[in-house]
Amino acid sequence: MAYDFKLPDLGEGLTEGEVARWLVQEGQEIAEDDPLVEIQTDKTTVEIPSPAAGKVARILVAEGEVVPVGTVLVVIGESTDEVPPSADDFVRSEAVASPRAAHVGTPAAKARATPLVRNIARQLGVDLDAVTGTGPDGRVMEEDVRKAAGANTPAYGERREKLRGVRRLIAEHMARAHREVPPVTWVEECDFEELDLKLLVPAALKAAALSLQEYPELNARLEGDEIVYLDRYDIGIAVQTDQGLVVPVVRGCDSRALAELAHEVARLADAARAGTLAPEELRGSTFTVTSAGKLGGLLHTPIVNYPEVAIMGIGRIAPRPVVRDGAVVVRKTGTIAVTFDHRVIDGARASEFGLAVIGRLESPAGLT
Repeated sequence: MAYDFKLPDLGEGLTEGEVARWLVQEGQEIAEDDPLVEIQTDKTTVEIPSPAAGKVARILVAEGEVVPVGTVLVVIGESTDEVPPSADDFVRSEAVASPRAAHVGTPAAKARATPLVRNIARQLGVDLDAVTGTGPDGRVMEEDVRKAAGANTPAYGERREKLRGVRRLIAEHMARAHREVPPVTWVEECDFEELDLKLLVPAALKAAALSLQEYPELNARLEGDEIVYLDRYDIGIAVQTDQGLVVPVVRGCDSRALAELAHEVARLADAARAGTLAPEELRGSTFTVTSAGKLGGLLHTPIVNYPEVAIMGIGRIAPRPVVRDGAVVVRKTGTIAVTFDHRVIDGARASEFGLAVIGRLESPAGLT
């Protein structure tokens, strides 16, 4: 008996997901709980095991496609002549319903290819109808597509790549933040001479959390016509990975020791780069801190991590000449930037928060 596997609700109000990668192929025999598919949500990538044993009869959604919860992704355990039409069949039926003139020198029939091969063709800009398949029954194989792509590379040196995965989510998230949040950025210098820079991020988390207790409007949400003040201090840290920027959450930054925060930051950053973060490690942040280290530039204006109302960025720290007690001396200095939602936070309060953070970082003994 066939099992129609549908995109499940993975929690947190998920309404859709992207098929990031199929871990099986059509015709493959699989056991229950074998790895089946990786789904990219708005938080992370989740590997889903097979709920049933049998042969993979049809893969109905190609890699890179975004579909709503409840969509049938794959049919398991039934002969191919009894299963519902696949995405390929739908494309072919559309072509029959709306015929078009064949180009001279190209096959008139619709190309036969798996969803994976069709996705690769879309990414490489290859017209499958113009490719001669070398697979069984003339099926177009991945090698055929890549060969055609090499032969048809535009003289302009142009390359197109579909926006997908983490990059697609970043684009959507940033566009929403830009659309909904009226941002203002405040920047000031900070003297880091007394701080062990190996503890920069955990120290910034602790300093931010303690300062948020004094300026609660920066640790809030705007929901309709209400400001929701949060009495927890779960701070996101921006981590750059090969797939794009992710923001794991460090819980309880106000109450944890600096050494404990340092251990947690390292663990979350390693997991982010390895792609092994659990969904709950990416949810529920109340504020965000970002530092790009040597790549941070003199200063930057970070974008608020919606639905938060403020974010703090740390600029590049380096030895610079400064005036202390009327004399020019060299100190490790950098910048602290606070971008805030001006609907919720007044400029004076954001400035006071930033100065409170700087005061704690310049005298870090109170952070331990």
